[in-house]
Amino acid sequence: MARWCYRHRLVVLLVWVGALLGLGVAASGAGTNYANVFSLPDTDSKRAYDLMEKAFPERSGDTDTVVWKVGEGSVRDESVRSRIEPALEEIGRMAGVGAVSGPYGEQGAAQISEDGRIAYAQVTFAEQADAVPKELVQDVVDTAQDAERDGLEVELGGQAITRVEEPPTGTAELVGVLAAAIVLFVAFGSLFAMLLPIVVAVFGVGTGLFGTQLISHVTDVPELASLLSTLIGLGVGIDYALFIVTRHRRGILRGADPEEAAVTALNTSGRAVLFAGGTVCIALAGMLVTNLRFLDGVVIGTSLTVVLSVLAAVTLLPALLGLLGPRVLSRRQRRRLAAAGPQTEAVSGLAARWSAGVQRRPRTVAVVAVALMAALAIPLLSLRLGTVDQGNDEASTTTRKAYDLLAEGFGPGFNGPLQVVVDGEASDGLVTVLEKTDGVAAVAAVPPANGVSVIQVVPTTSPQDEETDRLIDTLRDDVLPKAGVQGHVGGVTAVSKDFATVTGDRLPLFIGTIIGLGFLLLLLAFRSLVVPLTAAVMNLLAAAASFGVLVAIFQWGHGLELLGLGKEGPIAAFLPIIMLSLLFGLSMDYQVFLVSRMHEEWVHTRDNARAVRVGLAETSRVINSAALIMVCVFLAFVLSGDYGAAMAGVGLAAAVALDAFILRTALVPAVMHLLGKSNWWLPAGLEKRLPHLAVEPGEDAPEPEPVPGGPSSVVHGFVRAPDGEAVEGAAVTLLTPGGRQLDRVVSLADGAYIVAVPAPGTYLLAVTASAFGSRAAQVTVAGGPLVHDVELTPGEVDAVN
Repeated sequence: MARWCYRHRLVVLLVWVGALLGLGVAASGAGTNYANVFSLPDTDSKRAYDLMEKAFPERSGDTDTVVWKVGEGSVRDESVRSRIEPALEEIGRMAGVGAVSGPYGEQGAAQISEDGRIAYAQVTFAEQADAVPKELVQDVVDTAQDAERDGLEVELGGQAITRVEEPPTGTAELVGVLAAAIVLFVAFGSLFAMLLPIVVAVFGVGTGLFGTQLISHVTDVPELASLLSTLIGLGVGIDYALFIVTRHRRGILRGADPEEAAVTALNTSGRAVLFAGGTVCIALAGMLVTNLRFLDGVVIGTSLTVVLSVLAAVTLLPALLGLLGPRVLSRRQRRRLAAAGPQTEAVSGLAARWSAGVQRRPRTVAVVAVALMAALAIPLLSLRLGTVDQGNDEASTTTRKAYDLLAEGFGPGFNGPLQVVVDGEASDGLVTVLEKTDGVAAVAAVPPANGVSVIQVVPTTSPQDEETDRLIDTLRDDVLPKAGVQGHVGGVTAVSKDFATVTGDRLPLFIGTIIGLGFLLLLLAFRSLVVPLTAAVMNLLAAAASFGVLVAIFQWGHGLELLGLGKEGPIAAFLPIIMLSLLFGLSMDYQVFLVSRMHEEWVHTRDNARAVRVGLAETSRVINSAALIMVCVFLAFVLSGDYGAAMAGVGLAAAVALDAFILRTALVPAVMHLLGKSNWWLPAGLEKRLPHLAVEPGEDAPEPEPVPGGPSSVVHGFVRAPDGEAVEGAAVTLLTPGGRQLDRVVSLADGAYIVAVPAPGTYLLAVTASAFGSRAAQVTVAGGPLVHDVELTPGEVDAVN
């Protein structure tokens, strides 16, 4: 498939361009039909919601609030009314506004605070917030705030108002892509190579978003799905293309034809990308076991974007590689290739030194890494799930100011009233009992409608306060049963509490499901019980530490001002499940990429220390570059203007950074050094029953056929240090070009070695010593013995590939 896409590059490119434009036109014409409805079956708030719909089926439009405050006097003063009333009348005449209810009518006394300094009016739109045109909302905001003067403050709150407070659409995505471009340019040193992963990600995310928008007309898809699809699509799309382009460039530098290099890259790293994309989709599908139906649309949208990003990486990318040819290398690399010819890439520098350092001190590295992760996880012990509302907005926004004014004038609970809903007529005694309940500030009974009674209960505490949660429990467990009433407690605050409770109850099942599926996948891929078990423990450690960071920032408030975000509060109830899905999927990517290289070296040499050292040295730079790109993309969503999106972005950025920079490049290799050959243990009975799954097959060359009757020749020589001293005890391994071990010896006291060669041909000779680095080279044996001396340099890793 890679070869076909490479040779028919214009056809592939046109198909992708046509798909992107076609889906874009169709999605623009159809519009969006996102359904932001939390369906929580078998919860008290859901039963209250169903009764409310029965009582008031006509209340469909979004209701927002205009709040004003005077510095002196009263809002009833003529000087204030003469400015506010004309503004409210003008808003009421706007097309798209259904009704405006102010405090100056006969029924409006309750909309003025006791001290007379704060009042509010309710603006009901004809549509829900997402469907209200931004131009209309902006007109409402401008008209209301034009009434301001010295001593008169006017602010607005509500879901529709939030839309005009957000930065321009695409700001976060653009900043994330620009940051990723800088990282890619530093990594590749080539403008064209930098553009490849970004173009692939744009096509994957674009088609995924347009597809999700069209699917929203067929099934319930929350608006959250589009945000998360962009978040995850940009991250994995750029990362997957980065892995393939890195392997392609390495092949060209080794002298391969660009087409063969592309085919090899897709047949190796491309297979790993397919496997990694599958693990992400499986982790996302784990959300389905929670039985929270609104998450079904999130799974559909994010999984579709991941699938299309993988498809772009394995079809569009080889076509683009065909268009660029050797220009995927930088000019300096092309000049060096032309002047010096193909070169075997030896891993040296910081990556090799770090890998050798982990091998020398695995216990120290493991202890430091675990201590750091444990310290970051401590705040998790105070995790509290809840609702995110406009009280968390940045202090300068009009929505936050309106929220604070309402809390000041009517009490903190006014921003999150509860509804006690009774199927039938509620008695006056129930209203009296509710008024006398501790934690209740005000009670107002609404006349029965369609056989349903609704009593509005305003708590004395804010919607995010733990006391409000206790009040809801008190009403459900004590007050209503003792009053002999079959009532239900609803409202946004009650829904949020129920959602947090359901999430917490189902979280263990969800975590067990995705860990179990990940264990099975890694078991098949690496033929080991220890590797997937280690990965599961590491994933839990990464999740605990990343949620600890999230609690410290968003619940405790450390660093919120630095990030330009609003007020601290509980962690959004939906976040643990979504964040854990993405975290487990992404961390599996890095685990597959790292351990697949170690496994390849282990199969070739059966030397665990060498396999771990070479695997880490070869992959750490790419893993760290990929992680840095994801961190940039995720952190950019702090600029989205959405507090929940910022929370998800910071949490995922912390998770990816900790996973890549501490776990995969420090703790995992350190533990694998400590475990030794046990890493690759698999019971013989299980080995026979497991199907074989090649994540990343080796770049095999034809292997020489052994000559019957014994070896035809030998390779011999001395192993020396740079100063000429003999290296005793160095492991010398002769392998076929495909990586099959033929002979293995240990150098003598004078550094001498000799290995048997089965037949004339080209072989790989790998030499490694614990106090030094390692060296691998191709040797060509003709009819007789071959003399080949080896010099080992401390800290250098020249990997077998």
